[in-house]
Amino acid sequence: MKITGYRDEGLPIEEIRHIELAEITLLATPAELRRMAAFFSNAADTMERMGPTYSHEHLSDRQPGFDDSPHLVVFNAELFAR
Repeated sequence: MKITGYRDEGLPIEEIRHIELAEITLLATPAELRRMAAFFSNAADTMERMGPTYSHEHLSDRQPGFDDSPHLVVFNAELFAR
């Protein structure tokens, strides 16, 4: 597993370059952590079911209440290496 991200600099999507991060910190409530855990579990199930056709999912698209949060994206590691 790798953690990647980028600064919000207002760049067009095609100009964004991910960098590897050494650490992330989640400032979250217990309820938010439980909803994120459910998202991760569902994403893992979907990734296994879809195999290489699974690309990525956004937390805010799957769990209500994260619309104004920074984007949390699960990406298929096998595709990222390509």
